[in-house]
Amino acid sequence: MHSSIYGYLTVFHTIAAEGSIAGAARKLQMASPSISQSLKLLEQHIGLPLFNRTTRKMELTEAGHHLLASTQDAIAQLSVAVESVQDLSGVPKGVVRMTVPHVGYWLIIEPHLAEFCERYPDIQLEISINDGTVDILKEGFDLGIRFGDKVDEQMVAKKLTAPFRLGLYASSAYQQQFGLPKKIAELKNHRLVGFRFATSNRIFPLSLNDKGEEVSVEMPTPIVANSLIVAKDVIKSGIALGRFFEPLMSKQADRAAFIPVLEKHWKTFGALYLYYMQHSQKAGRVRAVIEFFTEKAQVEKK
Repeated sequence: MHSSIYGYLTVFHTIAAEGSIAGAARKLQMASPSISQSLKLLEQHIGLPLFNRTTRKMELTEAGHHLLASTQDAIAQLSVAVESVQDLSGVPKGVVRMTVPHVGYWLIIEPHLAEFCERYPDIQLEISINDGTVDILKEGFDLGIRFGDKVDEQMVAKKLTAPFRLGLYASSAYQQQFGLPKKIAELKNHRLVGFRFATSNRIFPLSLNDKGEEVSVEMPTPIVANSLIVAKDVIKSGIALGRFFEPLMSKQADRAAFIPVLEKHWKTFGALYLYYMQHSQKAGRVRAVIEFFTEKAQVEKK
């Protein structure tokens, strides 16, 4: 293989991730002409164009998609191998990109963020909040937090929390205007804050536990959002009932303003897991993040 192919492929993957020559140049801290030249040489070596170029963006061709998919894991492993040798210098450093849902950030990351930065001043932690399911390899993340341990076989999932309930809440303003349901069947006469997953664009159904059976409830949704922050604001304002994770609610300074609704019917969610590629922990910067937040999560569970 041509001795420069690894470098060309690194540039190619970065362009695909960033969506532009300029973005790749910023990411790799290289001049844009150098990025363009590397891509040109890779395309000449392969004999096919890898991107369709427009004035606004660059889109992968069929050959580009195939090359990206077939080399993604190999490039990641090579990068980690090189970095693991660099780690012999001792101090973990570099950028660690992680994707977490709101609940994962509030329960696992936010309480310990200051301590992490103090302990690892040379690590830049880039946090992306996303309540959907994210393919960390495809999206260029080092690790993520998600519900459940169902991950691809080349990934590792470490349990961070015990399972917890998704609560249904109202405000006193809502109670005064509409009253509160006493039975699941009465929910059809009430209103709910809808939640839409950003990745799948699917509305999250309201599921409750009725004598051991899971039941889905349809309700009018005057407001639909993809953020727990918005959901909390809507609940508190008295517009509608809404869902919020029980351990999160217990940490809210204004939790007294939220009234539990049909609490005996609340559904238990799966635990939160930290997930990452098997080879990722060989990199000191990633291993430091994994070990730190896993340790903190275990302390929280005691």
